[in-house]
Amino acid sequence: MKYISTRGQAPVLNFEDVVLTGLAADGGLYVPETLPHFSREEIAAWAGLSYEELALQVITPFVDGEVPERDLKDIIAASYRSFRHRAVAPLVQTGHNEWVLELFQGPTLAFKDFALQFLGHLLDYTLKKRNQKVVVMGATSGDTGSAAIEGCRRCDNIDIFILHPHNRVSDVQRRQMTTVLEDNVHNIALQGNFDDCQNMVKASFGDQSFLPEGRQLVAVNSINWARIMAQIVYYFYAALALGAPHRPVSFSVPTGNFGDIFAGYLAKQMGLPVQQLIIATNANDILHRCISANDHSKKALVHSLAPSMDIMVSSNFERLLFDLHGRDGAAIAHLMEDFKSGAMHLSEAVLAEARQLFSSYRIDDAGTVAVIADVFAGTEYLLDPHTAIGVEAARRTRRDSAVPVICLATAHPAKFPEAVRKAGQTRDPALPRHMADLFEREERYQVLPDQLSEVQRFIAANIRA
Repeated sequence: MKYISTRGQAPVLNFEDVVLTGLAADGGLYVPETLPHFSREEIAAWAGLSYEELALQVITPFVDGEVPERDLKDIIAASYRSFRHRAVAPLVQTGHNEWVLELFQGPTLAFKDFALQFLGHLLDYTLKKRNQKVVVMGATSGDTGSAAIEGCRRCDNIDIFILHPHNRVSDVQRRQMTTVLEDNVHNIALQGNFDDCQNMVKASFGDQSFLPEGRQLVAVNSINWARIMAQIVYYFYAALALGAPHRPVSFSVPTGNFGDIFAGYLAKQMGLPVQQLIIATNANDILHRCISANDHSKKALVHSLAPSMDIMVSSNFERLLFDLHGRDGAAIAHLMEDFKSGAMHLSEAVLAEARQLFSSYRIDDAGTVAVIADVFAGTEYLLDPHTAIGVEAARRTRRDSAVPVICLATAHPAKFPEAVRKAGQTRDPALPRHMADLFEREERYQVLPDQLSEVQRFIAANIRA
């Protein structure tokens, strides 16, 4: 299996190199040269598999022998051993043919644990094999950071630096990152918004001369192909639980950076019978505006009750655009150059294909709170604000009530007590036992200005010998 850049000018890489490279040298994102495709019979034969067994089946073609099967099994087993629920990704029914897929059973209570526990163990394995040390640098709007830190905190060959927007993540999200005190973990509270953090990471990947000799940056956000790959698994797992491939399913995905729903798109391309993929956004609705009105323009960031989706630019959308433009790297490079001015417009043919693949819906804070209250009143099941957005988008856009719709629950409600209180709950939802003392733990983080030189100086000074 080879991997190519969406902009067509970067070297073709194998699996291990693409995991360590992250962003392509031409500024594009890596994707597989070809996608594996599974027959209806193959998918049906997976119906009784555990999550770990299914992950091995889905991931193996992408690895293409670079990690021996026995080692890959061990990596997968280690990745999901710390999940609190034996099913790893359990389903809960919240309405007629409406299901919530609980993706918050991992150690940091967010869906990103699925990919980042796997990526952490994979990086550790690869770096030990190569006798190599790297620097992980990432940006987070709330959940990626804690999941990345949890995945990398015990890795001898990794120093990790995570940037989050200062005072713009929830207290639980911040403390999940800043109370990890290992010597290789560093949290930077940037005096800016998430996109400022993301831009700083991209600039650093573009010029790594600030690093000590022999070190390179590795990305753990969703530009890293391994993250997308690991997320494909739970689409197959949930669909199989509800009768696929003998009947189709639909998915509603709260999304800011387009990585999670892109994994669902890939699952469909690989043979999973997905009738509908629903993009659910908050007030930061660039994806909804693009699909509904061909308006892919940057707007001022709105701070919402669903902060993990407070993103102006959806990085992974480029991967979809690459497919929609016939995998023409030059066309994507031109399109992304146009976007630097603040907007891009899709051709009518590309827009029509995007609308065939995706529905979309936008919900503001008031609507989010109303959904949390409504679902709790009808089921006594408590949603976090991101999941509530996914549920409402499903209810507003689903085309066929006979087809099960699976709403991805991307985080535990305890991470967002403000939204839960506004929905009428008199008590904050309790943190799980392993995190019950979170607010008593010591914090450690550095507040830095939105200046690339200051951030890079801090990183260079704190890399272990």
